[in-house]
Amino acid sequence: MSAEPTIVIESVSKWYGSVVAVNDVSFTVSPGITGLLGPNGAGKTTLLHMMAGMAKPSDGGITVLGEQVRGNKGLYRRTGVMSEHEAVYSFFTGREFVEFSAQMQGVTDLKAHVDWAIAMVNLEEAQHRTLGTYSRGMRQRMRLAATLVHDPEVLILDEPLNGTDPRQRLEFQALMVKLAGQGRTILISSHILEEVETLAETILLVVSGKLAAAGDFRAIRAKLDDRPFQVRVGVSDPRKLASALMGQVSVDSVTVDDDGSLLVLTRDISTFQRSLAGIARDAGVHLQRVEPLDDSLESVFSYVVHR
Repeated sequence: MSAEPTIVIESVSKWYGSVVAVNDVSFTVSPGITGLLGPNGAGKTTLLHMMAGMAKPSDGGITVLGEQVRGNKGLYRRTGVMSEHEAVYSFFTGREFVEFSAQMQGVTDLKAHVDWAIAMVNLEEAQHRTLGTYSRGMRQRMRLAATLVHDPEVLILDEPLNGTDPRQRLEFQALMVKLAGQGRTILISSHILEEVETLAETILLVVSGKLAAAGDFRAIRAKLDDRPFQVRVGVSDPRKLASALMGQVSVDSVTVDDDGSLLVLTRDISTFQRSLAGIARDAGVHLQRVEPLDDSLESVFSYVVHR
């Protein structure tokens, strides 16, 4: 990976009236694949919009490829942006949609660029059908082709895997690796940890408009896996099961809630889930429900921020 960062974010904030969407965020993005991870409403899209020149920071500075972003038409043609929300005309064929994007970007050798972009997303056979007949996953892939058609150096992709099936995700992963191998800088946002960690060498964690952590995904994943999980267990005899659970290595603590259910704290959620049915059987009690209480990105990131 190049030592020179492609995207530089310096003390950037963005507010709308009294609402602070991004709060004093600084980081750099270098060639390769970087994941921007955070729960919905964390500020990811606002950050991406500012990097793409679609919004102006309220404070701080952003450069891409060494240039100021806002109002820089030449830089826009070196950047490919795919927004989270679909913006397609259903009456366009897939090819017409990609051609339209190429024309907007001032591409000269139109046919060659469009042929290449559609081939990259494996939609040659569907290119002459209207977008209204596509599945959501197919529309996402053709939107990606439109993002790639002018062969940008930087790709900014907001939730690009929405609507894709497992096979399409694998194809997307292979394509991103191929494009990154050609020296491009690719920034992919997602609210799903597993989507990002299979792709990105570096992960940026954003929560409540702030950068919670940044670095190698393995180190961050280890930090996340170390956090305690709270699980509610409904059972026929709470105190009997609580006594049995307290002897388990995977269980940190057990309390009986006001409604009679058990609140179990564990740092080894996989072992706890695998062993719970057997423990209940041996204790002679019947499980009624098992419900994770904080297995969400909001709680994950809260744990990271407050460690």
